[in-house]
Amino acid sequence: MFTGIVESVGNIKAIEIEGDNHHFTISSKISKELKIDQSVSHNGVCLTVISQNNSEHVVTAIHETIQKTNMGNLEVGQLLNLERCLKIGDRLDGHMVQGHIDDTIECSEISEENGSWRIRFKSKNINDRLIVSKGSLCLNGVSLTVANSGKGFVEVAIIPYTYENTNFRKLKIGEFVNIEYDILGKYILKNIKH
Repeated sequence: MFTGIVESVGNIKAIEIEGDNHHFTISSKISKELKIDQSVSHNGVCLTVISQNNSEHVVTAIHETIQKTNMGNLEVGQLLNLERCLKIGDRLDGHMVQGHIDDTIECSEISEENGSWRIRFKSKNINDRLIVSKGSLCLNGVSLTVANSGKGFVEVAIIPYTYENTNFRKLKIGEFVNIEYDILGKYILKNIKH
């Protein structure tokens, strides 16, 4: 379980493909503190640390993960938002995030607004029933508030701190990000359907 508050931005140093698996070697400020078997959010995807040294760690994304997330589109040199799992007793500054990606959505507009940024994402698969005005979404592992939404799109507003301390500062139009809808909304929607 995570909160969507990014601890560090990691740099992809190597990608090794073995069958359907992708092994990512990542360098970050928190890599030296990680342990083998630890769950870490990488762009919102919960992945297990399989190797670690002083400056780098390695995680594996399997076929299912590659198919449902943006992990298969990543290249050496790209940045990943990283967050270690929530500790009992910590403050919950974002919202409850599982690290289980629902889909990917495409960045369609980025506008600078006097020191902050508004970013629009589009997809014909956006689940409008799980997006509420001023509700929470997790995009690339970042807990964000819905600023606007409509048929096939959602917009978020990014404050300068979040922009500078996540990979949103490198986001380009046409790139895909991972989306995880609010878990509470998913459970409510499932129960309404039954």
